[in-house]
Amino acid sequence: MKKILLLFFACSTLITYGQSSQRARNYLDEVNKKIASYSNISIDFHYAQVEAKSGETIQETDGHIDLKDNLYRMTFMDMTRIFDGKKIYTISEEDKEVTISKYDPTKIDNALPLQILTFYKEGYDLQWDILQKVKGKEIQYIKLVPLDKKSGIKEVLVGIDHVTKQIYTKIQVNKNNSKSILTVKSFKTNQSMSKNHFTFTDTDYSNYYINKID
Repeated sequence: MKKILLLFFACSTLITYGQSSQRARNYLDEVNKKIASYSNISIDFHYAQVEAKSGETIQETDGHIDLKDNLYRMTFMDMTRIFDGKKIYTISEEDKEVTISKYDPTKIDNALPLQILTFYKEGYDLQWDILQKVKGKEIQYIKLVPLDKKSGIKEVLVGIDHVTKQIYTKIQVNKNNSKSILTVKSFKTNQSMSKNHFTFTDTDYSNYYINKID
């Protein structure tokens, strides 16, 4: 009888776990579908790194990004980066230098910004997490745990505004307990943008050093 009860509880736990995972995946799929419906997106964000032992913020900065399909123009950490669909242009105003490189999807630092909402589709176990009120907003969290046990990432929490279905925050917790936190300050859609907004115009940087690395 005891074995039957244990088997029953084990099966119940697996069913509940599976339902939680599917619910989380369906939810993020819904968010992705809505994001894809916009002609473009304009986001102001805040980025912070939190030290593992002290829990103190050791680096923080604000940034801005405009997105259209996979094209983007981002200002972050005193740099501007433009992706026109083929090449990445990294512009340093301080150094008066432009670095031009071909887009290589296999490079981690070439990850497209919209992948912040698609990375969950592979390599993670998804779980429905808490619903929390943050600054008057209802934020639904989805927890992602890497399937690769060798990964340096412990878990990722993606927070979604439950009303608008727009991303609010992404919190990456590493195995050493350090964190990187990206929080959306402003999320605007279908903005008026010039046709050259995602194009690098070399005449605008005639006094810059152009560094073509590939």
